Amino acid sequence: MSNGPLPSERTLLSALCKKQIGDKVRFLGCVTDYSTHSGQITLKHRCPKEDGDIEALVDVNLLLKSLKSEQTDLGQWIHVIGYITFLNRTSSSSKITPRVGVQALVLWIARDLDLGTYEKSMLADAN
Repeated sequence: MSNGPLPSERTLLSALCKKQIGDKVRFLGCVTDYSTHSGQITLKHRCPKEDGDIEALVDVNLLLKSLKSEQTDLGQWIHVIGYITFLNRTSSSSKITPRVGVQALVLWIARDLDLGTYEKSMLADAN
């Protein structure tokens, strides 16, 4: 019996909508927006392409003391470990972008990322 924290589940950003509030996840996304006012980074990663546009709204307020500006640069790919805080699922006919809230515990830049290899690996694990 372990007294430590539960491990995170590695997942594609597009699969976050299938999770439950409170689930601990690890995922990769591209920074599309950062609000210094709310302490929130918006991430996207359209993989697989047919899953459409899903946004992860990542709350980084717990990390502000250690957060570096390059981690919030638009177009930067970052890894996040955190807890799902809210789910805004929509129907396939809806024009509203599905959004998932994540409270970030850890965040780091995806250095030397081979996006194609990452996506193939994650899609293979999902099947």
